[in-house]
Amino acid sequence: MAQWTDSLPEAANAYLEGRRLDEVECIVSDLPGIARGKAVPASKFARQDYFHLPDSIFYQTITGGWAEAAGDEGFIERDMLLRPDMSTATAAPWTADWTLQVIHDAFDKTGAPIPYSPRNVLKRVVQLYRDQGLEPVVAPEMEFFIVARNIDPAQEIQPMMGRSGRPAAARQSYSMTAVDEFGPVIDDIYDFAEAQGFEIDGITQEGGAGQLEINLNHGDPVALADEVFYFKRLIREAALRHGSFATFMAKPIADEPGSAMHIHQSVLDLKTGENIFSTPEGEETDAFRHFLGGMQKHLPAAIAVLAPYVNSYRRYVKDHAAPINLAWARDNRTTGLRIPISSPKARRIENRLAGMDCNPYLGIAASLACGLLGMMNKVEPAAEFHGDAYEGDEDIPRVQGEALDLFEEATDLHEVLGAEFARVYSIVKRAEYDEFLQVISPWEREHLLLNV
Repeated sequence: MAQWTDSLPEAANAYLEGRRLDEVECIVSDLPGIARGKAVPASKFARQDYFHLPDSIFYQTITGGWAEAAGDEGFIERDMLLRPDMSTATAAPWTADWTLQVIHDAFDKTGAPIPYSPRNVLKRVVQLYRDQGLEPVVAPEMEFFIVARNIDPAQEIQPMMGRSGRPAAARQSYSMTAVDEFGPVIDDIYDFAEAQGFEIDGITQEGGAGQLEINLNHGDPVALADEVFYFKRLIREAALRHGSFATFMAKPIADEPGSAMHIHQSVLDLKTGENIFSTPEGEETDAFRHFLGGMQKHLPAAIAVLAPYVNSYRRYVKDHAAPINLAWARDNRTTGLRIPISSPKARRIENRLAGMDCNPYLGIAASLACGLLGMMNKVEPAAEFHGDAYEGDEDIPRVQGEALDLFEEATDLHEVLGAEFARVYSIVKRAEYDEFLQVISPWEREHLLLNV
């Protein structure tokens, strides 16, 4: 046991110093980004090289139903081999005993990666970059709401009660007083993150009532997706300690801004370590333009991954801090693709379309796939947009069904993400969308019941 724990990452070792490890949570992300797996005694984990879960966990919808994702052989619920990636071992500091979490990778019985496991999808995309001598770099931004407990889905979501005894106020972007209202929750977020070895670049108040943003440092796409996956659970647990909920819904409150997962992206040359978006003289390169062009060409089909639920499309509202088109500009937050102010070495492209409700592995994979296709095919972008992009035409899908139509036709995107992933993802999302269409909303009852 001591020899095994000595090989843990530094933060996990520090967390366990002088303590007896009780349990290990063996987890994998499903399509929505929910942690699935098993909790096992530490002594058993030390003896096992892998464990089994059925591959049907990737066919499960967000409501707990099962999509009919049968292949040519029909639906066969096969066991997968889940192997630990020990570099992901980290504390679960909210538990009552001393527990670690370890992310696992999914393989079939021949040792081949399961193609619709989200972490494997992202690894596939990253490897396609490396095959061309490139290294993608990302930095996600996480927006979310801390809200009052909501145990009745028929009731509208309300902001949480702040430290002052008043509900959290809206329209207070970057207010330190507003951040202080969540002081106890934020303190626990910092404490949990430190115990897990995660570095937070900053926490700010966003425009919504009870809406916060956490920025993460740039780095390897898989490692950053792991962090977002872990952070969602960490933040939920911190909120629950203080009688509130953390929600990553794209649009939880009708008249408030939605929550995004902005993705900053750059690409390095593997041999030199230099940013291929900048010339030695500091100018923008062909690769930079082609990455932008690929984003503009392929993002409409990728929206189904970046905005995975019917609620996701409620976020794309004019003048509500969310993009409605694929325009690009320098230092302009009204565009879907923004070029932040930076040095040439740090030149990057910010994708502002991804919702915080997307699976972080899949959202980052889809975004990087669009840029890669642009560079491979030398796609030129449209001219830079000047002015308020909310005044421009909408050119992204506005409903989930339309987005899925575009995704299902996008064979170029399927080749990068994996055809089998695209097949399973589409079937699962169609099942969720069809289920939603069976629900009659309060708006329909209010305005149609007696008037049509």
